[in-house]
Amino acid sequence: MRTNPLGIAVLVLRSMEKYVKHHIVLAAAMLLLAGVCHAGIITLSGTISGANENPATPSPGTGFALVTLNTTAQTLEVNVVFSNLLAFIPGTSTPSGTTASHIHCCVAPPGNAGVATTTPSFTGFPLGVDSGSFDRVLDLTMASSYNPAFVTAQGSLAAAETALENGLINSQTYLNIHTNAFPGGEVRAFLTPTPEPTTVALTLSGFGGLWLVRRRLRFQR
Repeated sequence: MRTNPLGIAVLVLRSMEKYVKHHIVLAAAMLLLAGVCHAGIITLSGTISGANENPATPSPGTGFALVTLNTTAQTLEVNVVFSNLLAFIPGTSTPSGTTASHIHCCVAPPGNAGVATTTPSFTGFPLGVDSGSFDRVLDLTMASSYNPAFVTAQGSLAAAETALENGLINSQTYLNIHTNAFPGGEVRAFLTPTPEPTTVALTLSGFGGLWLVRRRLRFQR
């Protein structure tokens, strides 16, 4: 599981507030937000939980989703790690297990939307389990990467790609995992754009330079 770089950046900015003026902190924060889209790469992440489902489920399942959209290469990499889903269908001794996983688009949280990506599930997603991981790159120029109904609703394959990209960029997508215990979805993660580690590192290095310049000026007074 990767550490959210935005959280680290915010902590660093807060720790340095007492050394620099607030307008510099604000400027650095704006640079961080601008780094969400960098060289055609857009990274999104979300925490997986039953509470994020609509309606919410009592699932103890947890996990993390990391999705990387490359608008230049027209690809979408999906990384998922999950664990502790319900082992049995509630009130029975019947095993539950995963049945599908995909990305839904396009609606603002906490709404529900239709499936946008491959149906009935991502190819290769671990099924029949309560814990697992997944990593796959989807080619957004191929019809096999989408739900046929999503393509039909958008009018064409190219329009479906544009709609999915816009949904991702505007925080209007979610990834969920379906199980026998909860056919409509046991756990969900709302996908939110976050700065890439490289972008954050460059921004923070520049911010550190501003701090050093200001500190030097203080000692020269």
